[in-house]
Amino acid sequence: MALKVAVQMDHISSINIAGDSAFAMMLEAQNRGHELYHYTPERLAQRGDDVFCALEPIEVRDEKGNHFTLGEKQRTDMREMDVVLMRQDPPFDLAYIAATHILEKIHPDTLVVNDPASVRNAPEKLFVTEFADLMPPTLITKDKSEIDLFREEYGDIVMKPLFGHGGAAVFRVTRDDLNYGSLYDFFDATFREPWVIQQFLPNVKHGDKRILLVDGEFAGAVNRVPAEGDLRSNMVRGGAPTDSDLSDREREICARLGPSLREKGLILVGIDVIDGRLTEINVTAPTGIRAIRNLGGPDVAAMVWDVLENKAKR
Repeated sequence: MALKVAVQMDHISSINIAGDSAFAMMLEAQNRGHELYHYTPERLAQRGDDVFCALEPIEVRDEKGNHFTLGEKQRTDMREMDVVLMRQDPPFDLAYIAATHILEKIHPDTLVVNDPASVRNAPEKLFVTEFADLMPPTLITKDKSEIDLFREEYGDIVMKPLFGHGGAAVFRVTRDDLNYGSLYDFFDATFREPWVIQQFLPNVKHGDKRILLVDGEFAGAVNRVPAEGDLRSNMVRGGAPTDSDLSDREREICARLGPSLREKGLILVGIDVIDGRLTEINVTAPTGIRAIRNLGGPDVAAMVWDVLENKAKR
């Protein structure tokens, strides 16, 4: 049965198709005969319990510079859609949260992926703390005295914004780093919310593994090795993807997370693991599908659609 699929995303003209997971899922949906529609989040409109949006029919092609054709915008009752993929990139700000509230009005009659209430209630750097025993020592605060105590205990630390993304504003602070005071002042002036303070894991130089789970089950993994002279392994920051199998410890982490992810309706999730330590659970717009496939790994987009087709037909 062909499904009507709306994709909420940053405008498709702006994406890098070589690494974009939403694009990979759109290609797979189109190959399966589903009807695809495109929209950006600001087009959503709610009146009472009704949700409308100006949708554009879309055709996608795996051709750089010629990867889409859009049709005319059509004001559509979003309950006419079978599936909505919520795939715009963070920041996870009030606009993002507002979109989850609006989409919650149509879910689960229209299957919204990931579940909008769970996306809202599972911020990536906070949800992970429910599994603190799997993580490196982590502090959530902007209180300098608490950070000082943590730094005294662990020496080298990493400071990053609680709602940051893509490796932006991630800093390593060594025990004797003279920039610590200035960095604290910078964070204090820039971010109103608390920050994430973690023990620095030196083996990050060997890679930060992105592991994708589909409906709570391991689907594929890619190891991201930081560029020379950089702390961050994010591929948008120059991290190099390499093929990767799971260690026993990483399989244990997946098994621990799976039931909670299924319960929350988090169908496509990307977790980050450094040296056997869980650091983040990414639920907004996790990436890695194309990198895993390009390295000869499994077709995660096909796994996602196997699950969505089954859930949408119930």
